[in-house]
Amino acid sequence: MATVKLKTVIKKMELENLTPELDVSKIRIHQPDINRPALQLAGYFEHFEATRLQVIGFVEYTYMESIPAEDKERVYREFLAFDIPCVVFCRNLIPDPLFVRIAIEEKVPIMVTKKPTSSFMAEIIRWLNVELAPCISIHGVLVDVYGVGVLITGESGIGKSEAALELIKRGHRLVSDDVVELRKVSDVTLIGTAPDITRHFIELRGIGIVDVKTLFGVSSVRDTQNIDLVIKLEEWDKDKEYDRLGLEEEYTEYLGNKIVCHRIPIRPGRNLAIICESAAVNHRQKMMGYNAAQELYNRVQNSLAKGRDDDD
Repeated sequence: MATVKLKTVIKKMELENLTPELDVSKIRIHQPDINRPALQLAGYFEHFEATRLQVIGFVEYTYMESIPAEDKERVYREFLAFDIPCVVFCRNLIPDPLFVRIAIEEKVPIMVTKKPTSSFMAEIIRWLNVELAPCISIHGVLVDVYGVGVLITGESGIGKSEAALELIKRGHRLVSDDVVELRKVSDVTLIGTAPDITRHFIELRGIGIVDVKTLFGVSSVRDTQNIDLVIKLEEWDKDKEYDRLGLEEEYTEYLGNKIVCHRIPIRPGRNLAIICESAAVNHRQKMMGYNAAQELYNRVQNSLAKGRDDDD
């Protein structure tokens, strides 16, 4: 199961740590959901998801202030006795010193952010959904072509990296070469990233390792990209029939998500970069409601119908 270090969350969300005496290096977040503990502060702990990040907004804060002084310690101890990874106060709200003292005793880190509660919740949930999404690693190359995430796969040595390099020369952006990490952030969205070790590098047989970011500039790379289209490169087989119209979409599946897939036969003289560009643009056209293959089919049908009418 994927986890995120609390230290990473603190840095990413720019949180102010009110309990620096606590060691947060071993605390990890295990799920992307968060919890606003209004019911828990009121004493209801059934179905309490203590392992979630606890976010306190203006409503919870004003309720905490309204708790009678003689009840505050009991309420705070009941809440903080759970194994909570962190409590975040939004809108720069400063918690009660008693709350902070009990949190230190119970070893629960307290953070503060200046962001509004709704904005902070939306941002951290979106980020945690990506970081904690189911993840697999596959052999391939991921390139951003006109905003379309094109995943190029195929046997080792078939020309994936060379095609990616030509695409980069043509102004497109590399995400990952050789190994692509795929994360399922929703039932319809896969996001691809590069492993930290190989990020921005391409391996070219006969040359070696090339640093794309250094050679072509920061505009030639990006860190993440949605997977919109898969292009599978394969050796040309003269006895095999290949799709020449594209009326029916072929799909491949990763982590339960179906992605449109094109099988491209490789033979001398075929420009893979232009083929990938054309496939990406054609995919965008289809997403915008225009299908060239369907248009050709309609024209043929209309021509045949017109011919029959003329015969009559």
